[in-house]
Amino acid sequence: MDLKEFYNGNCFDAYKYLGAHFINEHKAEFITYAPSAHHVCLIGDFNNWQEDRMERIENGQFFYFLHDHVKPFQMYKYRIYYNEYDYTDHCDPYGYYSETSPGSASCLYLSDYQFHDEEWMNHRVMDKHKPINIYEIHLGTWKKEVKNYDQLGELLVPYLLENGYNYVELMPIFEYPNEKSWGYQAIGFFSPTSRYGTPDQLKSFIDYCHQYEIGVILDYIPVHFAIDGYGLRNYDGTSLYEYPERNSKWGSCNFMHSKGDVCSFLNSVAYFWIEEYHIDGLRYDAVSCLIYYQGDKKRGLNIEGISFLKSLNQGLKQRREDVLLIAEDSSSYQGITKSVSAGGLGFDYKWDLGWMNDTLDYFKKSFEERPSHYHQLTFSMYYFYNEQYLLPFSHDETVHGKKTIIDKIYGSYKQKFSQLKALYLYMYTHPGKKLNFMGNELGQFREWDENRQQDWILLDYPIHQEFSSYMKSLCHLYLTHFSLFQEDYDYKGFRWIDCHQEDRCLYIYKRICEKETLVCFFNFSLNDSYYQYTGEHDLELLISSENSYKEKKISAGKQKEIFIPKLSGLCFQEKKIG
Repeated sequence: MDLKEFYNGNCFDAYKYLGAHFINEHKAEFITYAPSAHHVCLIGDFNNWQEDRMERIENGQFFYFLHDHVKPFQMYKYRIYYNEYDYTDHCDPYGYYSETSPGSASCLYLSDYQFHDEEWMNHRVMDKHKPINIYEIHLGTWKKEVKNYDQLGELLVPYLLENGYNYVELMPIFEYPNEKSWGYQAIGFFSPTSRYGTPDQLKSFIDYCHQYEIGVILDYIPVHFAIDGYGLRNYDGTSLYEYPERNSKWGSCNFMHSKGDVCSFLNSVAYFWIEEYHIDGLRYDAVSCLIYYQGDKKRGLNIEGISFLKSLNQGLKQRREDVLLIAEDSSSYQGITKSVSAGGLGFDYKWDLGWMNDTLDYFKKSFEERPSHYHQLTFSMYYFYNEQYLLPFSHDETVHGKKTIIDKIYGSYKQKFSQLKALYLYMYTHPGKKLNFMGNELGQFREWDENRQQDWILLDYPIHQEFSSYMKSLCHLYLTHFSLFQEDYDYKGFRWIDCHQEDRCLYIYKRICEKETLVCFFNFSLNDSYYQYTGEHDLELLISSENSYKEKKISAGKQKEIFIPKLSGLCFQEKKIG
């Protein structure tokens, strides 16, 4: 590790130096960074939890100990003295593995896993012209029969393939103490949670995904961390990693991005997962809190946070240009997905939370209200080309009394399902990459609860089973039709045919690429409609949200009346005449 780079905030491999590292099968060296500590002792299984005083090195900023009699999986902590007598026992900030919660010790780990994903890694590219359909999952609540990473691979990969997803996004798997935090209040940033097995089992899961051409995206948390005293908080007796005052809106500690050593820690976390675990992408949590101080635009730009993001993203791209960097950002800050060299923040994609909020708000409206709110569904295309957007229906939209996607929709039980199918057809034909949270594909009414699995029993009911089947067809349609993804971020890829049917709540547009053109019709009113469509090509139906729709093919002509049933969506492909 280059110490100058570490202190300047430009280090990406601090994990190779800091932490616990085996020299051979029975010998390991321990190094921790605690510049303000009076002294530090190593305690663990290997010394019967008795103190081994560590040696000060590197101008007294780091502490070192070489132990000759250690074994993998043995637990350890650093006893950090603030003065001659007072101390706190901390887990290793750079620890590779952790004791299962509620335990809080770090664990020695010696990985011998060999990846078998050379073909995937050699051909992996960041290509905005390819489809991205992400299934967001919380490992502990997808299926309760999944007890470890091995079982997850066996059950999840076939499910993703069957349902038409080519990426899975794992909600945070950094070690964390509190189940109710869903992993967003982390303790061990280099340690995959031991709730589901060992680091090598996680590597095997990622490897298995790659065998079937499924990319793996990891939730990355660069803003804050858990307040538990055995973690990063007050690590060396001072606010080494955090602001002195606890001012996070989540009640956690905020990283102090003005400090080079903190930035190097976070840089190294991101690169560690990419390099050591072959993670294909990172979804950055709460980016607005890095752009604006505490996420509050009124408090002004967070210059240190912005500088950190630019440096991190540029550094990652220099090392692995094929990794996906995705911003969960609710701000209006410009240039999120522009390169750093062009003045941007260097992300590949930004969540389109404006589209998400406008769309869901529209579908909450009564049928009588919708005409006056018609342009909530057209507004996204006014700003869409300012960034490279990803359309999310994430976990945040199914918790805390917000209701699930289907339960938000206005109308009767049957009307909700009709509209849900049309809504998803609108989503998957709208420009932008896609993300869908687990359970949404079932038409689940119950809000997500970290204590319960998804309601798989719903598939015993015909209406839910039919919706699930429809979603499979829609997702596979998205993956196989170039016009739905190839020109997402080019003006030529989308064209309104009619976006001024306010009274009838009709929306008609085309998705276009060199290979094909699709024509999409939507009716979000309670009345059947006919639309006078002029086209030079025959139209062949690809998918309808309405099961009984009978017009499978429409011949070209000067004007054709196309029937659009109430609360429905239709997608046709242009065909050559004859």
